[in-house]
Amino acid sequence: MLKAVEAERDELLEKTKKQLVEITELNKKVIELEAEIKRLKEQLSKLGLTDPLERYLAETAAERRRILETLQNELKVDFPELKVVISQESDALRFEGDGLFNSGSSDLRADRRAIVEKIASRLDQLLPCYTLGERARWSAACNLGFSVIEAVQIEGHTDSVGSENSNLVLSTARANTTFMAMTAKEPGLTEHLNVRKQPVLSVAGYGEMRPVTDNNSSEGRATNRRIDLRIIMYTPAKSEEIDKIRNILNAADAQDNGRVQ
Repeated sequence: MLKAVEAERDELLEKTKKQLVEITELNKKVIELEAEIKRLKEQLSKLGLTDPLERYLAETAAERRRILETLQNELKVDFPELKVVISQESDALRFEGDGLFNSGSSDLRADRRAIVEKIASRLDQLLPCYTLGERARWSAACNLGFSVIEAVQIEGHTDSVGSENSNLVLSTARANTTFMAMTAKEPGLTEHLNVRKQPVLSVAGYGEMRPVTDNNSSEGRATNRRIDLRIIMYTPAKSEEIDKIRNILNAADAQDNGRVQ
């Protein structure tokens, strides 16, 4: 009986030794594979190949900049004296508030209505290639990177003169006035939709909360009294969503071609 137990023990010990050898070999292979993965990543980095999601987001940011530059250049042609700049973050066009409104007023100046109407028309021409809905007109010629606009936000801003609450009300009223003037000129602006089938055009008022310079001078206050046209791009959370976006835009293109035929 004792000999049988000892034999079984010796057999188990031998199996354990073999398993330890196998584990050691597997650990070596893991280390070798990790080294190979690191080497391949370094090679990919040298080749300039990035993660698909990172590449898509970078291309989308560049496309947003191109959209803003297109709008800016077209408005300069329409109104050479108009002061409109692209924000430092390359996400918005900025118009001085006093250029469109009288000080302390949310009524659009009669001699500035043509500016707002032209902005509406220019925007209405660009949006079909970056949005969904019945008016979507995507093509690789105008949007090779399959970028999609999440929102076009009309933002009202004021200087710090007056109370915070009154400035908040004033900025919101100016944004609403701009929205109403734009949609009166181009009613179809509200038909451009994002991936959740929501209208991309929206409004917001920030009062004095988001100055772009200090309010210690008349020039600074004039700069802070402004309307911003902010473009917010759709940003997928995972690489898999990129294909979904492409399929949606391709489907919209196919549907449009079907209508044309």
